[in-house]
Order: sequence, then structure tokens, then C-alpha cells
Amino acid sequence: MRLKPLGNRVVLKHQEAEEKTQSGIILPDSAKEKPQTAVVIAVGPGTDGKEMQVKEGDRVICTQYAGTEIKVDDEEYVIVSQNDIIAIVE
Repeated sequence: MRLKPLGNRVVLKHQEAEEKTQSGIILPDSAKEKPQTAVVIAVGPGTDGKEMQVKEGDRVICTQYAGTEIKVDDEEYVIVSQNDIIAIVE
């Protein structure tokens, strides 16, 4: 199944959180922070003449509690507004 976001929405797939600290301590799932870095999977057409600033394949940083989490074909995605994306990682 392919997701096609509407308006100024973007489909993201979060990068996995670090499983251990720099000093080598392994973190349990409950201690991991929600990742803020994600890869853009799909981009909507934009709204009101505003073009989208991200494209498929971009690595981005989004606000921590943004978006709607969904699960499609055993894959987890987040749909966010373009306004919730705060940077592109180059």
C-alpha cells in the first residue's frame, strides 16, 4: 500500500533510537527517547500556492510530539504538517 498525503502533510518514517549510550550502557525500550530524526516517505501537493520545502528521501528533524502515528503493512509511519518539520539534515 502506498500513502499519498493531502495538502501540506508529509509522511515520515522515524529513524531507530540509540540502543546504547556513548559509554556503552544498553538502554531498555522504556528509557529511549522518541526519535526526532526521520526520513521523508511521501509529500503532499502543498496548499494555497505554498510549495513544499521537503522531498522524498530527505532526512529531517521534526518537533517531538508532532503528527499522527499510523501502521501500514507492519511498518510504522508518522503523518505531520510541513510546519512541524524544523530542519533538513544534510
